[in-house]
Amino acid sequence: MSAALGFRVKSGWAASVLLTGPRAAPRVVDSRIVELSDAKVPHSRQPYHAGMGTAQTNHHIVDRLVRGIERFSRRSLAALVAEHRAEHPLRAAGVVVSSLIDPATIASPHMRAHASEGRLFGAVTAGRIGGGCRARGRCLRPARQETPSGACHREGSSRRAR
Repeated sequence: MSAALGFRVKSGWAASVLLTGPRAAPRVVDSRIVELSDAKVPHSRQPYHAGMGTAQTNHHIVDRLVRGIERFSRRSLAALVAEHRAEHPLRAAGVVVSSLIDPATIASPHMRAHASEGRLFGAVTAGRIGGGCRARGRCLRPARQETPSGACHREGSSRRAR
């Protein structure tokens, strides 16, 4: 039976859910936390923060942390997708993030750091799931905005909320 994989992205981790069955009556067959950052690497959950309430201004530190997050999340998500593919053909995938706002438009350095982390972890998740399953498209959208029914399921769909 084919399946759909969904994610709710947070800073450094994501909640994942695997659904099977018809659209009208999906069934949850797996739900878990997927680590997107390495707990052994200090500041990898919040790479754009230098400390509590302070934005990281050293671009070398940020670049190093981001590269590590990309590597770690690639392995973590690939393992999850491979495990699910062993049991179910994955036909669709979706990612829900907090916001799609451009961090550069935020004046507050601290809030910009949060937006940058949201963008980073959303992007690494959306980028990894597309290559790991035969998804009909990824739907990256904010959590509090409505997406038209079926928008995440159409072939080639890649709707972005504004």
